Formats: sequence, structure tokens, C-alpha cells
Amino acid sequence: MIPIKVEVDTNPPPGFDTETKYLLRPIAFSVRTVAVSDLFAGKMHAALCRRWKNRAKGRDWYDLVWFVTYHPILYLAHLEARMRQTGDWKKEKDSLTPAAFLRISREAIDRLDIEQARREVDPFDKYPETLTIWSAKFFHDLVSRIQFG
Repeated sequence: MIPIKVEVDTNPPPGFDTETKYLLRPIAFSVRTVAVSDLFAGKMHAALCRRWKNRAKGRDWYDLVWFVTYHPILYLAHLEARMRQTGDWKKEKDSLTPAAFLRISREAIDRLDIEQARREVDPFDKYPETLTIWSAKFFHDLVSRIQFG
């Protein structure tokens, strides 16, 4: 048996896309999911804006690595909607631009306690030696690889 944690956003901001996925096991069925670029926006919102007991969550940064590796397109409009909803983007007439996103990301990375984030993720990583690469330089490089949709 594999435990699966499901989190449901009961008040998501509007403006995200969905897609239908077809799965064949254990039986054939379809499921409607949020588009990956919008999921990425949600993860970036968590990495950049979530404050958990006055610190970042290591899993948000771990997931950032996954998204940049496999699905690097970030839907900025949905990230902006999430940031507006939580009060993290207050510029009433300005949209979140790639330049603003990169500035906010650089600031968040420079504030990140990388050792703490690594320690939090380490017990759950099948290959914890891969976490040794985590550094501000590594995360800056990751963010530079993000493409905007």
C-alpha cells in the first residue's frame, strides 16, 4: 500500500487551465487536473511566498527542481493571481512580468536557509546525496531556466 496525500485548494484564484488525463490502471478512467504550468505557478507561489513557522518549506524547493527539470513553463498570470489573493503582489495596475518574477525569486533564494531546507527534505529523498548540490547558485541557475507562458 502506498499512502497518498491529497491537498485541495478550496478557494483557488480564477484563471487556471484544466486538462483531462486518461489512466488505464487499475481500470480505465479519466480525471480532470489543473494544467502543469498552473501547478508550477502554485508551487512557485509556495516557494516564494509561503512562510511556515518563519521559514521556507524544503519540499517547495525540492518540487521546484522537479518542475524546472520536467515542465519548465510557468504561467505568470496564474502566479500573479495567487500572489494577489494572498497579498504578496500589491501593485494594482502592474502585471507580474518576467523581470519582476526574477527579482522576487533572487530575493527569496538569497533569504533561503538552504541547510534547513535540505535537512527537511533529506529523510524523504531516495537519493539524499543529490541534495549536496543545493546552494544559492544552484537555485539561481534553476530559476534562470524557467520559461514563461
